Amino acid sequence: MEDPKTAIDPDAIVVSETVEINAPASVVWGILLDMPNYPEWNPFCVECESTLEMGAAVKMKLKSYVNCEPEFFENTEYVCAKVPEKQISWELPHYDAWPYPARRDQFIEATGPNSCKYHSTDQFLGPNGIHVMRFAGPWVKQAFDDTAHALKARAEKLYAAQS
Repeated sequence: MEDPKTAIDPDAIVVSETVEINAPASVVWGILLDMPNYPEWNPFCVECESTLEMGAAVKMKLKSYVNCEPEFFENTEYVCAKVPEKQISWELPHYDAWPYPARRDQFIEATGPNSCKYHSTDQFLGPNGIHVMRFAGPWVKQAFDDTAHALKARAEKLYAAQS
C-alpha cells in the first residue's frame, strides 16, 4: 500500500522538454556523473557533490528562478535510483519538520550508437505536492528545460572533440 505522505499525484509532476542529443548515451551519462564540472555547463545546478552511491547525499547549489534574493539556494537530496546510461534519480524524503517530499529522475534513452534522448521529471509527492507544484512547478520546468538544452550542447561538444 502506498504511503500517503509520499503518494504520487499525476497533477504534481514537472516534465522537462525531451532533447535529442547527437552523442552516445555513455557521453551523456558521463556528464551527469561528473558533478565537479557542473559549473561549466549547468545553468540550474551550479554546484553538485555526491559519491553517487545508493542513499548518498547529493549536495547542490541551485540557481533561483524566482527573481528574488538569494540568487542561489542549497538543497540536499539522496540517491534513490541509478541505472548506468539510462537513469539517475534522487529524492527528498518526507520529514515531519519539512513535509514536502519530492523525487527527481533524469532519463537517457539510446536512439542509436551515437545518439540518445534526455529528459527529466520532478514529482512533488504527498498531500502537499499539488501546493508545491502550483508555487514551484513553472520555474522548475524552466530550470529543467534549460538544463536539458545545456546538457545537449555539452554532450555534443564533448563528443565532437572525441571524434
